[in-house]
Amino acid sequence: MVKTKARNKARKNRHMRIRQRLVGTPVKPRISVFRSSKHIYAQIIDDVNGVTLVSASSKEKGSTEYGGNKDAATKVGVLLAERAKEQNITTVVFDRSGYLYHGRVKALADAARDGGLEF
Repeated sequence: MVKTKARNKARKNRHMRIRQRLVGTPVKPRISVFRSSKHIYAQIIDDVNGVTLVSASSKEKGSTEYGGNKDAATKVGVLLAERAKEQNITTVVFDRSGYLYHGRVKALADAARDGGLEF
């Protein structure tokens, strides 16, 4: 049986490998995803200037449903795309943060694409 600490350490190592080649610029910022067992969070980051441009999560005010499923991830992706459009962000780089591109991470990415973000 894989312990939680070992699993999280392996994810962190995968994330570092991914981050070696992904960089968010002012022209093409990076979408970073974090998922916990109960919620999912996403933010659009400009790594050159070190600022978060847009963020969205399933834990925000007004969200009363459970945040640990694909429906919540889809809503977060749509919300992130809407907020990105307000900031005139259309093209981004997707950083899955060491998670498999499957399930909630994929649902968030697909919803952001449907919302108008290109990656």
